[in-house]
Amino acid sequence: MPSANPQRRSHDTKSRILAAARRLFAEEGYEPTTIRAVAAAAKADPALVIRYFGSKEGLFAEAATFDLRIPDLSAIPREALGGAMVRHFLTRWEGDPADNALRILLRAAATNATAAARSREIFSQQVLPAVSRVAPAGEAERRAGLIASQLLGFALCRYILALPAVMEMEPETAVVVLGPTVQRYLTEPLAPGATG
Repeated sequence: MPSANPQRRSHDTKSRILAAARRLFAEEGYEPTTIRAVAAAAKADPALVIRYFGSKEGLFAEAATFDLRIPDLSAIPREALGGAMVRHFLTRWEGDPADNALRILLRAAATNATAAARSREIFSQQVLPAVSRVAPAGEAERRAGLIASQLLGFALCRYILALPAVMEMEPETAVVVLGPTVQRYLTEPLAPGATG
């Protein structure tokens, strides 16, 4: 019987390592997760983790890749933007149980500079451009930051702290509760001195 394709075996090993890293980073956080622990969980040699990812930081960067897939907000009726954005984020976060990059980032960003930098990168590359399409001129960065504080605060309480009242909330209830606040951040005048 011919041996398996080496390239395929290499791909399978790398995928297994990445899946183990995502699980451990999400469950344990950045600091406690070691190369050796990831290798053991993936049933792989620690040298292979270094070969494929270069370092723990490189492994984390790939494990924490998170595409928000924010829709074009300019295509949504202006009065429905807040609810649509909350609904999109909830669908994105809860649609694929195996996609736990958000939990990885939330758990690690508060205590690790690499994770915090990765979070800022996602914010600047994905959230800010989306908000820029609908926010008043010169206000996109402040408004996007306020939206992130609302949505990430909710995510922290729902997925990491597991506060019962937030964790048990139905997604559509969350849309009704959070939508008006996100709507205000997107389209309504901010407090005096809070623009620009």
